[in-house]
Amino acid sequence: MSNDNPPADHVVSDSNHSGIPIEENIKSRSTWLRALFMVAFYVIGTVVTAVLSVVVVLAFFWVLLTGEKNGQLQQAGQVIAAYLYEIVRYLTFNTEDKPFPFGNDLPSADAAE
Repeated sequence: MSNDNPPADHVVSDSNHSGIPIEENIKSRSTWLRALFMVAFYVIGTVVTAVLSVVVVLAFFWVLLTGEKNGQLQQAGQVIAAYLYEIVRYLTFNTEDKPFPFGNDLPSADAAE
């Protein structure tokens, strides 16, 4: 085997396209701050999902008992869905805009539609 060619099982990592060493990424304050916000929004998202579950159950029983939809529960569900969407977009790096309460305003029922 010549010294010019690496062994077949040798993997060359070219994942660092920006030219910044991994050490700088690890030491980056903004990366760790983002991680802190991500943990906070994950916890907030979990609580909001529980609230959405209550709204869903209440809306079902409202329809079951009255035969009609409750507009306030519909609006609450729409706002919660829009807020969860913003949280998921932030957690998946699809936006840098922080959702409420650390950035954007809470979505309104009108804006959520």
